[in-house]
This record gives sequence, structure tokens and C-alpha cells, in this order.
Amino acid sequence: MDATDKTFGKQRRRIYLMRHGEVDYFDPDGKPLRPESVPLNPEGREQALEIGRALAAVPFDRVVTSGLRRAVETADLVIAPKTLTLERLPELREIEPGHVRDWGAESEVDVRKAFLDSLASDLRPESQFLHGESFGSLKERVIPCFQRLLADPAWQHLLLVAHGVVNRVLLCHALGAGLGALAGFEQDAGCVNLIDVDEAGHCLVRLVNYTPWSPVKMGQTLTTMERLFLQFRRRHI
Repeated sequence: MDATDKTFGKQRRRIYLMRHGEVDYFDPDGKPLRPESVPLNPEGREQALEIGRALAAVPFDRVVTSGLRRAVETADLVIAPKTLTLERLPELREIEPGHVRDWGAESEVDVRKAFLDSLASDLRPESQFLHGESFGSLKERVIPCFQRLLADPAWQHLLLVAHGVVNRVLLCHALGAGLGALAGFEQDAGCVNLIDVDEAGHCLVRLVNYTPWSPVKMGQTLTTMERLFLQFRRRHI
């Protein structure tokens, strides 16, 4: 660990930005579950517990979630048995997809394109995620919320449990990158990102998409959206 050097001013604060653990978006009969209430599956619970073990020595003094069940359950498992109050900030909820009946997708080719182009490198603010919420709308609620967190000097170690697209937007903001950069990196289920913040609110990204159960992503070749498409295809096509 670096020694404290007053030459560089006050020590940076650290955000542990997580994506929630693994979930099943369809029940055993193939019926879609409500996104706001879908729980962690057994794999997702174990991922959260393993992150908790990896971060056991971190003296968290603030814990923030989107309020969606999968994020709250992840945070609860990560911080246990510490007694910390979980804050729910609905602005950090995941980008909202449209309903499949509104896609105008009648073939597997159409559905595949809808999924796999949803995080394309040519995204614009008016681009919609799976024919639902626009990326501009997502930024308008997520970035001000994040800036309010940065402006609060009361915390030193913040656990923020959110979602795959939300995390990408926050990381792009921290890096000064545009929406097109969302396509350039992944957020695996249960992953951790580290963002350090200085006194002026400038961000330094130290770690992206870390998963202690697979540090070098052995055997992981599919993206989140590719995996989601395969889940959907098995149930509906």
C-alpha cells in the first residue's frame, strides 16, 4: 500500500462500483420475470459472497444501490455481517428496455440484431435500448446522481451496486469518453470496478470488471448481451 504523502494533498476516496450478481430473467416455464423484482439466482448469491470475502477488509462507510431487488440482495451479501444502512437511489436503476411486442421483430434475425446492436459503437443520445429508454435519458438521471455522490465529502469508501449499462455509463463518464465507448468493455455479473476520486472530484479508474472467481476470464467469450439473447432464444424462438 502506498504511504501517505502530504505533497499530493488529501488521500483519494474510493468507489467500489459493482454490477449485481447473476440472475435468471425467465422462470422455468419460459415466462419473463419483472425486471424490477428479479432475484439473484444461486450463482449470483455465491458471486456476491465471494466479492464480500475479497472486500472484507474494506472499511465501507456508505453503501448505495439502485433499489432494484438484485442490487439490494448483492449489497446485503457483500457487506454482511457489517451493520451498514443500504441507501436506495432509483436514478441508478438499469436502462429500461421496451416490450418485445413493440420491437417489430418477427424472426430470429430481427431479435438477434436487436440484442447484439443494443450497445453498438455508434450510439447517440437518442438511441434506444431494445426499443425502450434512450441512452440520453439514462445519462440525464445517472450522471447527476453520481455527481451528487462525488460532491458529498462524508464518505471515504463507497460501495455502489448498480447494473451493467449504468456502470458502463459511469465508467465512460469517469474516463471522459462518449456513448460509443460503451461497446468497448464488459461488465460481467458480480464484477467490481475501482474508481478513485480526488478533492476536486476528478476520477481515476484503477480497475474494471474484476471477478475473483475468474480473474483472467478463462472460458468467458460471450458478452452480456450475447448471453441474454441466447436465454431469450431458448424460451421464445
